[in-house]
This record gives sequence, C-alpha cells and structure tokens, in this order.
Amino acid sequence: MNTKHKVIFGNCMSMAELSDQSIHFIVTSPPYFNAPFDYNGLFENYNQYLGVIRKMAEEAFRVLKEGRIFALNIDDMLVSGKKYPITADAIKIFQNVGFRYRDKIIWKKPDGYLRISKRSGVLLKNPYPMYFYPDNLLESIIIFQKGKFNYHSISREIREKSKIDTKEFQANGWYKTIWEITNVLPGSKLEKGIAAFPEELAYRLIKLFSYYGETVLAPFLGSGTTMKVARELIRNSIGYEIIKDLEKVIRKKTNFENENNTEIFEIIERNQGKYRFVTLDYIERKKNGNKN
Repeated sequence: MNTKHKVIFGNCMSMAELSDQSIHFIVTSPPYFNAPFDYNGLFENYNQYLGVIRKMAEEAFRVLKEGRIFALNIDDMLVSGKKYPITADAIKIFQNVGFRYRDKIIWKKPDGYLRISKRSGVLLKNPYPMYFYPDNLLESIIIFQKGKFNYHSISREIREKSKIDTKEFQANGWYKTIWEITNVLPGSKLEKGIAAFPEELAYRLIKLFSYYGETVLAPFLGSGTTMKVARELIRNSIGYEIIKDLEKVIRKKTNFENENNTEIFEIIERNQGKYRFVTLDYIERKKNGNKN
C-alpha cells in the first residue's frame, strides 16, 4: 500500500485544512513551557501556554473520529524555581473540550541520563530536612478518548494486517503503566534545538491505537518522528509544524528528500493570517523579547 503524508506549516491552534472526523489517531508532544534548555521565554506567560493547548485540543476533538484516541506526551515544568502543574491542567483542558481521560503511562528515561544537578545537589550542601528537590526522569503520556470505539467497524482483513506482536508486547513491557525508553540524547543531528521524543514511543502508540492504512495526526510535528514511524508502519500521516525552517529536517528524517518516492508527500505553507508559520529567527527574537 502506498501511503500519503502531508506537512502543514502553520500553527496547530487552527486545523482548517482538515475536515471533521477525518483522523484516526493523534499523538504529539507540545513544546515544554518556557523550558530553560529549549524554549526559554517563548511564551509570555503560563496562561498563554495553556491557551495554545486548549485551542489545539478543541481542533483535535473536531477532527478526530468517534471512539478514537489522542496520546499526549507532556510534563510539568520547573521555570525560575516555580513548578507548573502542566500535566494536571492539560487533563482538565482535554476533559473540558469533550475527551474522556482513559489512561496515563509514565515514560521513564534511563537512570544514567541524569547526574546530580544544582537542584538535587542542594541536599548535599545542606543535609537537613526541607532541602530536598528531586531531579526528574519521568514524563507522562496521557491517553484520551473521544466517545466509544466500535470494534466491529474494522474489517477482518485490516484487523489481521494490524495485528500486534504479543511476544514484543510482553518482552518489552508494553502492558505496564511505566515504559522505560531511552530519550533522544543531546547532540542528535536531526533534533538539534528540538525537544523530540524517541521513535520507540511513537512506534508503540501507533501500533496500539491505529490500524493499517489509517491516518495519524501530529499537531506538533517537530523533526518528523511521528511521520517517519507512521510511514514505516503503513499508516498515512499529517503533521502541523509552526517552524518553516524544519522542512529540510523533516524531509530527511522521513526519507522524502527526493521526488522518486511512490508514496505521496505534500507540503502546505500557511504564510498569511493569525495562524501562519514562523521562522527560527522569529522564534529567537521572540524569546529575546523582540516581537518585531
């Protein structure tokens, strides 16, 4: 089967290019709120950040088919000594737009990923009660569902083509609420300056929540991880990405660098209006306080 893939360069707070109930599965990881290591100062305040999540969730609910799943990879964030309850707030936002909160999976990064930081190291300098601040190795994958799924709506042929390898399921602990997956390490060429999640995460979720030949949506496409994995698993995909400069990276990661592919790869550039695309230069100027 030849699959179809589309990248829409524009803000995912509007998904006007997509019709109602046209998507079978959504998986994405929004930018971390003003994370010092990736998005320092990108959002003017926390309410603005939650507004982006809310608009995206409303559009996602509209375009997702009845009974289908949205998997949201998100995490609380410590900014300038203040902890923001992003996971809890995102759950409430999704519930308010109509989604059902179905499950939560904890993604655990390798123990060796972190060393004692300035935050956790406070206790070493002051080994007394009340000086404890832990470093974080965890992120949440929140599973939301829109209504109820009709299991009889899938043909026997498609069911068989989409069958999950139960040996893989058991051997790699997919059945647990804690998934131990190595994160994308700093210095990865295609993820420079992008907080990308690992392919294994996208692989598991796409296998578990979509069928052969269906369409997967990534509202925050980033470097194209979801699209790459969707293509490999014989799913169609659509991705929204606000930063136009990432086109070359997305093409390379998804192996759509040339025109000799039998599969369809389409680019749409939303270069006007409130929800148009932006450039890396604009992002940097915005983070530095220059909005012009």
